[in-house]
Amino acid sequence: MFLSTMEKITEKILLEKSSPKTNKLEQIKILNLSRMGLKSEDLPVPLLSKLCSLEQLDLSGNLLQEIPKGLCLPSLKILNCSNNDMEDVVSLEALRNIEELRLEDNLYLTVNDEHKVIFLLPKLRMFNGKDISSTAHHIRHGSTEILRKRVIGVWERSFGLPDPITAQSLAAVEKRFVVAACTQIKYGPNSLSEYTKWRVEMIAKEYLKSLTFSEEEGGKITDTTPTKENEVKTRDLGGNSIVSPQKRIRNNSEVVTEASPRKSSRLASAAPVEASPRKSKRVTSTPQKTDPMMSSPRKHARMTNVGTQKGSPRKSSRLENASKTESPRRAAKSVISTPTSRPAKGESPRKTAKDQTTSQQSKQKTAKTENNTPRKTAGAKLKAPQEPVSLQPLHVLQCHSRQDSPDDFSTQLWACAFEPPQECSDGISGGSRTVATCGGETLCVIDCESGHVLKKYKVPGEEFFSLAWSTVLMSRTGGSGRPCNILAAGGKRGLVKLIHPRVNLAFGEFRASRRAISIMRFSPRNASFLFTGTYENKIFLWDISGLDRDYNFKISKLLVLETGSTPLHLSLLPTSPDTHLLSGCDDGLYVFDIQISKNTQKRNEEMEIVFPVYKKKDKKNTYRTIDGLSFLSDDIVASKSHMQGSIYLWSWSATRASWNGRKKEVPAVVLAELQWSSTDIPYLSLGTCPGYGYVVCGDEQGRLWMYHITDTMVENFKSGKTISATEVLEWPSPVRAGKGALEGPSINGIAMDPDLHYLVALTDKNMAVVWKRESR
Repeated sequence: MFLSTMEKITEKILLEKSSPKTNKLEQIKILNLSRMGLKSEDLPVPLLSKLCSLEQLDLSGNLLQEIPKGLCLPSLKILNCSNNDMEDVVSLEALRNIEELRLEDNLYLTVNDEHKVIFLLPKLRMFNGKDISSTAHHIRHGSTEILRKRVIGVWERSFGLPDPITAQSLAAVEKRFVVAACTQIKYGPNSLSEYTKWRVEMIAKEYLKSLTFSEEEGGKITDTTPTKENEVKTRDLGGNSIVSPQKRIRNNSEVVTEASPRKSSRLASAAPVEASPRKSKRVTSTPQKTDPMMSSPRKHARMTNVGTQKGSPRKSSRLENASKTESPRRAAKSVISTPTSRPAKGESPRKTAKDQTTSQQSKQKTAKTENNTPRKTAGAKLKAPQEPVSLQPLHVLQCHSRQDSPDDFSTQLWACAFEPPQECSDGISGGSRTVATCGGETLCVIDCESGHVLKKYKVPGEEFFSLAWSTVLMSRTGGSGRPCNILAAGGKRGLVKLIHPRVNLAFGEFRASRRAISIMRFSPRNASFLFTGTYENKIFLWDISGLDRDYNFKISKLLVLETGSTPLHLSLLPTSPDTHLLSGCDDGLYVFDIQISKNTQKRNEEMEIVFPVYKKKDKKNTYRTIDGLSFLSDDIVASKSHMQGSIYLWSWSATRASWNGRKKEVPAVVLAELQWSSTDIPYLSLGTCPGYGYVVCGDEQGRLWMYHITDTMVENFKSGKTISATEVLEWPSPVRAGKGALEGPSINGIAMDPDLHYLVALTDKNMAVVWKRESR
């Protein structure tokens, strides 16, 4: 039983759990504080520091993320921190006399952290029950000497002390020296790249410090530990590229591929892009055999690069590119940029509804129906704030480049999704500022506030089209489950990649289709249920179950839904996500019964929802390609067709109620029509934020059309009246020195976090734009 959060470690508790029994803290030699539900802040440093004779300490089975700063236990020789939530092993450095240490079952620690621990604790000889004497000697002495020689070589080739030596000039030299050393020095396996960078940075700083002291003071290089601020947190995925957030720079004049800590470039390179056809071309991918069931032990889980395959079902979709991408040989650099061409004083990056052109308004107008009475909107409550939000561009990120080229403005970005918020200790869920994006052969995890690319996962030869997050329970010792956010991604190869970003682990994959995957969606009710839409014109439902602490898991195929054309979007009913699935396809919008209790595994659509725009069908267009679909509330759905020039808001419950059970086609009960761009470019997806009543859709010029839908508006929806956008956010026009501003690209995808603090827009020119809500 865990103690309640109100109970703290007191002197009485320490004496009760100590051995031998004594009434003085100074005489305690063995202490057992295991399985007490302790967090790092629950360990009182002043009180524990009185245990000057403590030799053995058991902290296993708690919730510790680190050892609290300032803790001094000079006699401590044996420490058990297994089965915790440890993330920071540098905090163990203060306990330098430890000889035996256990850190098993700490989900977020990697082999890099193990090497750090061995280096930081000079007397450590037993680690996780194994004698590490020979390994420790190499880590502490052998590899250190090799790295030191290479660091000195970098200095002697390219650097020298500033003249005169000032604190400011020395800091600038140190900054450049550390970046150069970390970039140029490669040592050991790729899986230890984080540890190597950590040691190189440490050695480089100490070497430079030694040069500025007198010979007597500076003749010897001492190893010190970097502060948490300087520690590189990004870890290698074992063969796939991971980019640390500390390898970026903000520079107002040019795009750079190497960067200094904590900075990122604010300017996008405006390399010329040839005009290209806008229609998507889909080509099948090479079929491969696979075992539908798999178990992925952790020791094999560090992802390895997969051989290049030819052919892409989207064949550079709208940006024709006949050249083949070579497999990169090193971690891709993320070129981070923010808009610099902000509006001049008095100008605004937005267009309100009144600013939209008259010609476009005339195209969007529809004939009014015979009566102008409000629509029925029962069950369509939004509960959204009445006041609209204000967004400003924060970052423009170019982080999916082929071969890390700063001139790549042709890779298309297709999908993005915010990480599910983790529940806080008080039971309240906080918002997320971490977003995953995919396009080309890379998948990135980005911190929206800082613009740092936290993780970067690359599969040479792949072209990622879709991704999805889910919070699953990972079984652990004792039978309890630990919630963790996993990411699934897929594309032209038909393989689903499973990734645990927090521990930088790509722990498995399975084949979902013989052809490409077009769309993915996890069930919000059954976290292990994953829907995959494919270019086989089918949707598969998979159960990814049994995930354990060693990352073993099982795959079961539960359903096969026949769509008749490529599924582009999937939406589950917010109130009953285990009963029906809506699929926007290349040839219509279909509804499927997905109840697992029924015996039939292969199913056709239950009904097709048809829209008024279908009546405009001509020889060139059927208007049946549903390239935007998302729920705005429990009942209101936002959807659009290619070349429709508008967005429909319609009622799911009213549409469903009008179905007689016999006819397949059911007219949508349209509540309103939102005016949008009259572009002929397909696959410009829309996004919704139900909590704030927002529908957002990008256009072919990089603009964002924002619609704030309130309950008052819903109640007064009128037939035949097109609703103008609340505002249109202009493309922020990032520039590169000497190249000018980059013209607005097409916006392929939109994602907003639940609290609408951030909006991320993906483009067809390898740029992800992060917008942030202004506080009022």
